[in-house]
Amino acid sequence: MKITLLQLNPEWGDVNANIQKAEAAVKAAGPSDLFVLPEMWSSGFTMQPEIHSENEPGEALEWMKLTSSRTGAAVAGSVAVRSGDCFRNRFYFVKPDGSVAYYDKHHLFTYSGEDGHYEAGNERLNVEWKGVRFRLIVCYDLRFPVWCRNRGDYDVLLCVASWPDRRADAWKLLLRARAVENQCYVVAVNRVGNDPTCHYTGDSAAIDAYGRTVSECRSGEEGFCSFETDMIGLAEFRSKFPVLRDADKI
Repeated sequence: MKITLLQLNPEWGDVNANIQKAEAAVKAAGPSDLFVLPEMWSSGFTMQPEIHSENEPGEALEWMKLTSSRTGAAVAGSVAVRSGDCFRNRFYFVKPDGSVAYYDKHHLFTYSGEDGHYEAGNERLNVEWKGVRFRLIVCYDLRFPVWCRNRGDYDVLLCVASWPDRRADAWKLLLRARAVENQCYVVAVNRVGNDPTCHYTGDSAAIDAYGRTVSECRSGEEGFCSFETDMIGLAEFRSKFPVLRDADKI
């Protein structure tokens, strides 16, 4: 499977401009099986969901569905949404047949006050696409290994983020740790640029089960990178070195 990471610099609160950016990035990247966008790609990471969120189905989700149908690829990324009487940081995984699965961010970033504006989700989500099993997480979730624990139920840990540059070293370390301990690929897409409070350098990357970087975007720049999963090789590694069988049952 070809997976393409789209490292973008969202225009603050401008959905139409961000859709145009995403559209241009998809066209520049060319054919793929999965396109992955950053956390809150359509608005930037906002603490004003009453202003910058969208109802469902909103413009961002509709664009994801149309793009998936047009390209034949799945499209994934997080959007701030109004859900009933609350707001969610919702990670969509959209398939070409129009089906939409979603994961609501579980670990809200209390340090920035995200928990005061959004409702946490409590359900893990695995999605299958073209024979590959994905676990969806959002940004801060990456710091919590128990939540990310592979119970033999996924092949790729798919993470979207708005992770500031001041914690870039932790980002890179945690990506490798999650890949090694879960014997999986980690595909992590982070934004670049600035918002009203932070600077971001992206450092979006794909890491294999050995902890090796197999593809990465240029730090500090908008752009994309792609790679092909090796599911046969992953299965062989897990069979020869069955670490997951010895995991704690928690």
